[in-house]
Amino acid sequence: MNREVVKKVTRNNPKRESKSSGVGFSDTNTFTVMKESQRIEWKETWRDEYLRWICGFANAEGGILIIGKNDKGEFVGLTDARKLLQDIPNKVRDILGILVDVNLRGKAGREFLEIKIEPFPYPVSYKGEYHFRSGSTKQELKGAMLDRFLLRKQGRTWDGFPVPQVSTRTLSKTAIATFRALAKQSRRLDTDLLRGSASVLAEKLNLLDGHHLKRAAVLLFHPNPERFFAGAFIKIGYFLTDSELVYHDEIHGDLFSQAGKTIEVLLSKYLKAAIGYQGIQRVENLPVPEDALRESVLNAIIHRDYSIAAPIQIRVYADRLKIWNPGELPENWSVKKLLRQHPSRPFNPSIANAFFRAGEIEAWGRGIQRIYDACRETESPKPMIAYEPGELSMEFPFSPSYLKTIPPGSASRLGEKLGEKLGETRAAILQAMYLNPRVSAKALAADLGLSTTAIENQIRILKNEKFVRRLGPAKGGYWEVQI
Repeated sequence: MNREVVKKVTRNNPKRESKSSGVGFSDTNTFTVMKESQRIEWKETWRDEYLRWICGFANAEGGILIIGKNDKGEFVGLTDARKLLQDIPNKVRDILGILVDVNLRGKAGREFLEIKIEPFPYPVSYKGEYHFRSGSTKQELKGAMLDRFLLRKQGRTWDGFPVPQVSTRTLSKTAIATFRALAKQSRRLDTDLLRGSASVLAEKLNLLDGHHLKRAAVLLFHPNPERFFAGAFIKIGYFLTDSELVYHDEIHGDLFSQAGKTIEVLLSKYLKAAIGYQGIQRVENLPVPEDALRESVLNAIIHRDYSIAAPIQIRVYADRLKIWNPGELPENWSVKKLLRQHPSRPFNPSIANAFFRAGEIEAWGRGIQRIYDACRETESPKPMIAYEPGELSMEFPFSPSYLKTIPPGSASRLGEKLGEKLGETRAAILQAMYLNPRVSAKALAADLGLSTTAIENQIRILKNEKFVRRLGPAKGGYWEVQI
C-alpha cells in the first residue's frame, strides 16, 4: 500500500518507530499517517455509531480507524483520549463480540487514538446489522448481498447450498443424457461413471451436500429450475430502439438446454449473415463471430447470480448485440483485471465444473480472452464490458463493413425511411421477415401479440404495395423484403 505524508508534527522527545502500519514515529521526531483508503478511515471525534465502521473493517480486509483527525488530514487532538482508551475496547467487545487493538498516540494536547481491526474469519454484526468496508465507504449488507457474504464467510457458494425437496428421480433424463453425450465426447469424465446412475453422476460432479442435491444440480438438470429459482431463464429481443421491441423469445429449461437453444435461436432468427464471395465460393459472415457469441452466452449462464429474480437479457439491434446478466465480479476485482490474464474464479463453481466436464468451457479463466481472439480473427470489433454492482453486460458492436452489406430497409432504418407510410406494425413485420425470411404468419402473430388474421391482412397490404414478395410455395418458401 502506498504511504503518503499528510501531516508532520515536531516532537520534543524522540521515540522509536511504532509497529503500527497506519501511524509511525521516526528518529526525526515526526510522525506520518497513511491517506484514507480501503483500510484507513479518519474521524475527528468518537461516536458510538463508529462501531459500524469497526464492524465493516472486521468483515472485509481489516483496517485502521484513527480518532482525532479531521477530513482535511489535520490532527485536532482528543480531550478525552485516555478515557476512550478504556471505553472503546469494552464497547467493541460487548456489542460486536470481537477484540481490537486500541493505541494512544501523540502527546498531551495532540493525542489521538489508533484502532487496529483485524479481518475476522466469521461474520461480525452490529446489533443484527452486517456492515462491510468497500473502497473508502461503509455499506450495510442486505438481501442477496448479505446472503453471499454469509455463505462466503462459511466457505460456501450460493450454487453449493442444498435443496432438500429435490431428488435425483425428479431430474430430467433428457438433460442428463445430453450431459453424458457431451462429457463422453470431451473425455473429461471416466466412461464407467457416465454409465452409472444419476446419483453416482451427481456425486462425482460434487452436486451433493450430504443426501441432498445442491442448487447447481437443480439448475443443471431439473426440467423446470424456475420452480425453485425465479428468473432462471433467458430473454432475447429484437429492438428498433431502446424502447421499441419488434419481437422476442424466452428460453427455459435446464442450463444445458438454455445454452444450446439460445445460441441456435440467435443464429437462426436474430443475426443476419452478410453474404460475400471468395472466388465463386459463397461466404456468410455473422455480425458477431459464432465462437465469441457462444463463449459470451456460456459466461453469462455460468457466472450469473441466480439469487436475483431477473433473467439474462439479450438485446439485438441493427448495429449491436448486448448481453446483460445479474452478477458480481470476484471480491476486489474490476473490469480492468477481468480483461487481463487472471485465474479462474467462477461465481458458481459447481455449475462451472459441470460445463467444464461437458467440454463446453475451459477452466483457466480465459473466457474473455477467447472472445477477444474470436473477434480479432474475424476482424470484428472487440466487445465493450461494463460492470456495476449487481449487473454485468457485454456489448458487441457490429463492424462498419458488415453494416454496409445490410440493405437500406433493414433494422432501425426501416422506421426512419418509411416513416408514417407503413406504421409500427408493418415495419415490425418487414423487420422480422428480413431477419428470418422463413418466418410464418403464426409466428409473427405470437411475437407481435396480434391474431393470425390481422397479420395476414397486413402482409397482403405489404405485398400489394411491393414492399415484400413471397418466393416458393406456401410451405417451404420464404419472404423477400424489397426496400
